[in-house]
Amino acid sequence: MAKALASQAQQADINQLSFEERLGLLIDSERAERESRQNAARLKRARLKQAATPEDVDFRHPRGLDRALFARLMTGRWVGDHQNVLICGPTGVGKTFLACALANQACRQGRSAFYVRLPRLLPALAIGRADGSYARTLAQLAKTDVLVIDDWGLAPLTDESRRDLLEIFDDRHGTRATIITSQLPVKHWHEAIGDPTLADAILDRLVHQAHSLNLDGESLRKKGKPVWPEATP
Repeated sequence: MAKALASQAQQADINQLSFEERLGLLIDSERAERESRQNAARLKRARLKQAATPEDVDFRHPRGLDRALFARLMTGRWVGDHQNVLICGPTGVGKTFLACALANQACRQGRSAFYVRLPRLLPALAIGRADGSYARTLAQLAKTDVLVIDDWGLAPLTDESRRDLLEIFDDRHGTRATIITSQLPVKHWHEAIGDPTLADAILDRLVHQAHSLNLDGESLRKKGKPVWPEATP
């Protein structure tokens, strides 16, 4: 507010405003500053892989992105309704970027988020069993408003990993929202999980209350492919 007051003093016509109007401007400035700091702190804790924002999403690239559905997701209602978002498609079509953009939007709306790759989450949970941090990690994941799990289905799951996933999704079912990205179509997830009983339990908590973004097309990374000059004969 002190900075805002100093800024007001530099405005030639500021004295034309009443005391109440000037005070209102100071309060608005303070509120905006606090919201900016809080959002910056939420984004730092989220550890998003990419600094993706909804404004940066490319709808021109032909990859089957449902623009209407994505616009509805931007409202954040799915987070409040404790639903999930499943983003599937081949490598390079922007799955991680879209997931991070959704998480960024959730942070803007005052919600907590956290990004993690599944190939790193599962070993971390295994280590947690040994060092005593397992229960604390599960509790932190359970209370995060939007959990982003990237690279689902890249490697076979152990029985221990399957049970860890069931614990995570059971804690979050009906209370929090989750984003999953995968190169595998959802119809192949049951087989990828491995154990039929645990697969049924995991997918029952994950898929039934979910919005699906099914992408296709060429890799967006090709846009940045260097063009080498032809060799001179």
